[in-house]
Amino acid sequence: MKKRIKLNKDAVSFPMFLLKPVKFFLEKRIEKLKKNKNSLVGGDPFKDENRVLNNSLEEDVDEQLGHFESQVKVKFLTKQMVQFRKALSRLKIGKYGVCEECGKMIDTDRLAIKPEATLCVKCEKARF
Repeated sequence: MKKRIKLNKDAVSFPMFLLKPVKFFLEKRIEKLKKNKNSLVGGDPFKDENRVLNNSLEEDVDEQLGHFESQVKVKFLTKQMVQFRKALSRLKIGKYGVCEECGKMIDTDRLAIKPEATLCVKCEKARF
């Protein structure tokens, strides 16, 4: 079970005028990820309406690999979408930029590179 620490009382929150572009970026990124995910799902060889079931061995292997590749990419995009939604939720409740593990502010350089980050570098490293 994860141990969650309450928000550090000394933590400073970001002013809303700084968060507006972050919110816009997160929302647009989620939309883009959704489109990419839908495109991948539609391109899955197993979803093809004209799919032939009596393929040669080579064609069958290609189909299996295409399906596996599609599934892996969809799962990756789904995880990314969850992370972006999580950051957006934290923004809406006023906890954006605050580590969800230790309650300290996440370094602004980290947020500039990875705006969906919900953990500080120290807590992220501790997970591995």
